[in-house]
Amino acid sequence: MVINSPDEKIIPAQQPPPLQASTFSRGALLAYLFLIVYASLYPFTGWQDVGLPLQTYLLATMPPRYWTGFDLLTNILGYIPLGMLAVYALYPQVRRFGALLLAFALGIILSGTMEATQAYLPSRVASNMDLLTNSLGALIGALIGIASSHLVLERSRLRHLRQRWFTAEASRGLTIFALWPLAQIYPQSYLFGQGQLLPVFSDWLSEWLATPVDLGSFLRQGIQLTVEQYWLTEAIITACGVGGALLALACMLRDKAPRLVLLLLLLLAALAVKGLATAIFFSPDAAFAWLTPGAQGGLLLGLALLTGLIFLSRTNQRRAAAGLLIAGLIVVNIAPTNPYFIATLETWVQGKFLNFNGAAQFLSLFWPFAALWFLLHSSHRVKRK
Repeated sequence: MVINSPDEKIIPAQQPPPLQASTFSRGALLAYLFLIVYASLYPFTGWQDVGLPLQTYLLATMPPRYWTGFDLLTNILGYIPLGMLAVYALYPQVRRFGALLLAFALGIILSGTMEATQAYLPSRVASNMDLLTNSLGALIGALIGIASSHLVLERSRLRHLRQRWFTAEASRGLTIFALWPLAQIYPQSYLFGQGQLLPVFSDWLSEWLATPVDLGSFLRQGIQLTVEQYWLTEAIITACGVGGALLALACMLRDKAPRLVLLLLLLLAALAVKGLATAIFFSPDAAFAWLTPGAQGGLLLGLALLTGLIFLSRTNQRRAAAGLLIAGLIVVNIAPTNPYFIATLETWVQGKFLNFNGAAQFLSLFWPFAALWFLLHSSHRVKRK
């Protein structure tokens, strides 16, 4: 028999670390909710009351007269991330069956609300088939989320890398900058020229005042650009976009992170998404038509800026990234629309991808402002010890 001496300290068994909520998942869920709402109600014009109860679509004949397998597939796939993110966002307060029910209910309520609201839009058709397939997608996503939550949230290699490579304040930033490649989907006049709000405001004012309004032309005061000036403008916009986005990611990285690899991966992902989206929307031959001399020069200039600015402190990196994004916003809203872009846009048929177009335009318009919110908000700055 072994008797412990009174002086011997008894070391308690090591307790497992407490379960933690995923700030990234909650931020991603909120962003995805906004994305679904925007995509479902796009293009937000022609609102009118047809005089029918909002729930009329629930009693319509199923399947509807016009539907395709593509529609069913996209409806299901579009709501799978919603179900997954809802389960992750509820963790660890609500898990397993409770999380499944809440995520499924969220999908039903959100889809039902969107379909009912579409009754006011002449360009959209409310459908009980859409409600059914969206709800099915949310259920599938919730099941995937429950099955994977143990690996993703509790013993995740990704969580370990997140803690090892990124600063503690980077959670919301990761959500925002993971969306940067997706913000390239919607066709834009200039490469990385997100945030082009003046044309949208001009269209709204033109419809409201019943007369053509061009805010960009008003700001330019009749200045016309030569071909070389168009290229220079595109180079500036591209350089500000790529430099600002990559520098913002750099300021979230710890010293031990593989900076070069992560920055290049983000840039390559954005270019790959841009090429794939262009090939789908227009034609495979036009996949890289946006890689003009101005865009190529802007990429090189942006990478050169990044090479010099990456050695700044994190605080100054944030300031420089915000400055580049703001400069890009100013130039892209003042610059005239690229004539080549207008000619290319005429070949774009939007009907089949209406939901995708709405979501893609939402990201294209508002991504720079979300990035600036992250960069300039005091709660996202690295706290000094």
